[in-house]
Amino acid sequence: MATAADFGLGFGVEIPFVNLLGFALVRMQAGESELRYEARPEHLNSFGVTHGGASMTLLDVTMATAARSVAPELGVVTIEMKTSFMQAAQGPLVAKGRLIHRTATMAFTEATVFDAKGRVCTHATGTFKYVRRLPVGPGSVNELRTIATD
Repeated sequence: MATAADFGLGFGVEIPFVNLLGFALVRMQAGESELRYEARPEHLNSFGVTHGGASMTLLDVTMATAARSVAPELGVVTIEMKTSFMQAAQGPLVAKGRLIHRTATMAFTEATVFDAKGRVCTHATGTFKYVRRLPVGPGSVNELRTIATD
């Protein structure tokens, strides 16, 4: 399967869990995103289809990527997410995300996962908070700090 590097794209940050699952970033611009994923045998459930947790992670990352596409210098953290499972997700999957609305500190998004035949498998809506990243390294604190003061 192609990776983000094969497309000449990157998420802009290292995301070890995304690397472990093998998501490939295809598009991240103007409030939209597209990722591709094919579950490996260890990502399947007892029915032999993509595990719901893997599907939810794909949706979460797709929505976060859509949110970050308009502010790539910032990170986002998931505040809430609602997922609907419509049918089993099998084979190569394509997830498409969209930033619906943005405020200075929040992003409201949606994403849909399609199978190879173009059928909708799962859909989610999510709310994300924009955060600044602090430097990581010797002597620095590895934490996220919100943009707005509380």
